[in-house]
Amino acid sequence: METQEIAFENMDFTREVFGPGNAHLDTVARMTGVRVESRGNELSISGEDPLMIGLICRYFAQIYDLVRGGHQLYERDIEQSLRIMLRDPSTPLKTYYQEALFAVSSRKTVCPKTVTQREYLHSLRELDLTLGIGPAGTGKTYLAVAVGVSLFLQKKVKRLILTRPAVEAGEKLGFLPGDLVEKINPYLRPLYDALHDMLDYTKVQEMIGTGAIEIAPLAFMRGRTLNNAFVILDEAQNTSPEQMKMFLTRLGYGSRAVVTGDITQIDLPGHIGSGLVQAMEVLKDVQGVAMIHFTDADVIRHPLVGRIVRAYDQHRQATLSREDDASRPSVRGKGRRVTPAREG
Repeated sequence: METQEIAFENMDFTREVFGPGNAHLDTVARMTGVRVESRGNELSISGEDPLMIGLICRYFAQIYDLVRGGHQLYERDIEQSLRIMLRDPSTPLKTYYQEALFAVSSRKTVCPKTVTQREYLHSLRELDLTLGIGPAGTGKTYLAVAVGVSLFLQKKVKRLILTRPAVEAGEKLGFLPGDLVEKINPYLRPLYDALHDMLDYTKVQEMIGTGAIEIAPLAFMRGRTLNNAFVILDEAQNTSPEQMKMFLTRLGYGSRAVVTGDITQIDLPGHIGSGLVQAMEVLKDVQGVAMIHFTDADVIRHPLVGRIVRAYDQHRQATLSREDDASRPSVRGKGRRVTPAREG
């Protein structure tokens, strides 16, 4: 066993680095296998791998610098930033977070929390079509709305169009109570939530009133050509192949599109294939198209969400494995399973 110690100057910053009840220290210990113990404003880091111990010392020194510089620290930041350093120990975290800051509007600045989010943000700002694929809570829709709002405020696009399939109503909204807006609002609420987080309510309503922001079900996109617009298709796993092709061919001059979805959460009837799944195959070699794949490691909601996503993925893989075993032909012998030999 080897031990290294590190001491911090300011006790208030130190408490924030350690986390409530030393929760951040426990997280680092769980992720790396080293022992991390606190004593006042000092840390003692022990383990059998001297390289890992040195990395953890550098990690806590950098986290302390971030906090001292005014960075608000959350438990998810500990997990994400540690993954970044484990992937590349030479990463300067302070520079990484400062360079990644993205000013959306006068009231909102966002910072990608993971390497994948950073890659996604770069693609959204540079390419005309980006597919963001992965589980809930990874920031796919939120970051797309952030870039759309930013481009609109910079007058690089004239409209921000947000759409998603209203699968729960089969896109047949007539039987629902209320006028058109009241009928579709429940399906588009996440898009409104993201907008209101970046712009004040009055500004959003004004932009909707003038048509600068349009939020509508996917069916309303049919037959249109969308020029000078930033277009987001959310929950794209619930589009049919025909709907997806229809959406992708709506793009006009000066426009760019973002398609987001989670292919493990398809709500379509069993006989209908997912347009997102097909698009991933069809567009994989098309120049100018980026496909960014998120994993549970990119989940930035409550830490429990990431663990829930992993549990469901493991359950899904186990179920598929059992189904695969059950589908294999076999002949039952005495006390054992015999797979028939091939002829010839």
